[in-house]
Amino acid sequence: MTQRERQLLEWIRENPLISQQELADKAGITRSSAAVHISNLMKKGYIAGRGYLLREAPYIVVVGGVNMDIGAVSAAPLVARDSNPGRVTTSLGGVGRNIAHNLCLLGEQVSMVTVLGQDSFAQSVRENAADIGLDLTHSAVIPGGRTGTYLFIDGCDGDMALAVNDMGIYEHITPEFLRQRLDFINHAGLVVVETNLPEASLQWLCQHCTAPILADPVSTIKAPKLLPVLDKLTALKPNRMEAELLSGVPIRDEADIEKAAAALLDRGVEQVYISLSGDGLYAADRQGHSVRLPCPKVQVANATGGGDAMAAALAACIAHGRPLAECARMAAGAGALACTAAETIHPGMSWESIEYIVNTAK
Repeated sequence: MTQRERQLLEWIRENPLISQQELADKAGITRSSAAVHISNLMKKGYIAGRGYLLREAPYIVVVGGVNMDIGAVSAAPLVARDSNPGRVTTSLGGVGRNIAHNLCLLGEQVSMVTVLGQDSFAQSVRENAADIGLDLTHSAVIPGGRTGTYLFIDGCDGDMALAVNDMGIYEHITPEFLRQRLDFINHAGLVVVETNLPEASLQWLCQHCTAPILADPVSTIKAPKLLPVLDKLTALKPNRMEAELLSGVPIRDEADIEKAAAALLDRGVEQVYISLSGDGLYAADRQGHSVRLPCPKVQVANATGGGDAMAAALAACIAHGRPLAECARMAAGAGALACTAAETIHPGMSWESIEYIVNTAK
């Protein structure tokens, strides 16, 4: 779906009786151009016949952060207070954005609710979103704001020497900001939240959202934001340390993994997927189902994007009503697949590639 088609579809969703001329006027195009776009939407199956009856798969909303990551690697041992030769790279990041990007690669209809600055980094975000089909119409640009930025410097040995994060813009994701978008959020097939959101805003959203919610705790520092709203979550994807913190159960062995999951279910979470890195995945739900999966054996190039890919596969499977075991299997496969690429986002992420990993990487 093109950006123009997505825009027209959103207006049709808001007012199914809107005329072609009204659509053309809103878009600043001719009526004949609007008719062509509508015809394309019908051919693609998003509109069924006359009256603009919408026929589309459930969309997924990701509420979270979008960052520009700036990394520097010194070519020689770092010298303090001096200019060091090396290599500098930039890439788009942010847990929310990375999950949304993976979802787009998996063929899902994805909208992101976030805030961007009034800067060149935001333009890069918008251009990338247009390329991958990520909808940003429910996000906002903050006048004079700076897009979330993460800057790190590594020594020639690969160890981080220094990092600075500029994430103050996310304070603009307030409960009021979310309230203005709540109707759209509540009509999603699934909402993904992550803990880079301000604590009050994250908890407000979980308390007022009527759509299923998948939460990514992100880190042990930020995970406690979820403690008051665990009973509002459809699914939770913690790693081992986050599961320990949120459940209150120290994890030393397999039995402890099950105890931690049970404690989280007792607190109201409907489904728990505990990522155990190279040791695989454990999943359980309130209906008494559970599954323990080993990590598919792959050649790891970069493990950075594994968790975000797992969350994306989980989100898609849950949104489409897949059973716990299948959700876990596809999540484990997606995480393993992501780790085989040098990039944080595996460019070949797809259901076919995930199935191949699951079936062959024993």
